[in-house]
Amino acid sequence: MKKLLITSIVFCLAFAKADFATAQSLRPVTGAEIIKKSIAFHDPNGNWSTFQGEFTLALDMPEKASRKSVITLDIPNEYFNLTTEQEETTSFREISSDTCKYTDETGEVTTTTTNSKECERTRMYRDYYSYLYGLPMKLHDPGTQIDPMVKNVTFKGKKYIMVQVTYDEAVGSDVWQFYFNPSTYALEVYQFFKGTDETTGEYILLDDIALIEGIKMPKNRAWYYNKDDGYLGTDRLLQD
Repeated sequence: MKKLLITSIVFCLAFAKADFATAQSLRPVTGAEIIKKSIAFHDPNGNWSTFQGEFTLALDMPEKASRKSVITLDIPNEYFNLTTEQEETTSFREISSDTCKYTDETGEVTTTTTNSKECERTRMYRDYYSYLYGLPMKLHDPGTQIDPMVKNVTFKGKKYIMVQVTYDEAVGSDVWQFYFNPSTYALEVYQFFKGTDETTGEYILLDDIALIEGIKMPKNRAWYYNKDDGYLGTDRLLQD
């Protein structure tokens, strides 16, 4: 009798466990969970928060001279440097903790504080490069609102899992959509709109992977207008 009771209990526990597993598998996956999986793909060792590295970009644009930029990021020490070469002209922008430096149109170096109005454009470049090359890890930043609902969509002939992201008012008003490979969870496309008007903004197609300090970054980023698919240019990560 005791043996029969134990067998019954074991059977019930196994049945309950199977029911729980089934319920879990039927539960809709959330946007935050998809982003977590994508971060595991792009930054498997959690290197982004301590990133100290340098990468070189070439920007090709229609009917414009190619631009080469070297970006240095040292996140723990709050350091950023952007050195750009275009048509035999070299300029730089730099933030080192509370100090901001940049060259103006004449090549003269200006030194100011990081929070000053004069440093606004340099801060913009720092935020721009650290955001785009820090994706999807940057989607864990404060002020990020991840839509829990995900969509299975087809974009430009390919199937993706799409997650929509908005931001607190103090952070930004753009609406972003991120498109993930359904098998690997690699981030392959992102798109933004100015508010709810989907004819505004741009979409960016990501192609190939470059490994920078243990992080899988997009090797090529091609930019297009949402309104008419007009081509804007391509950023290429250069590696030796």
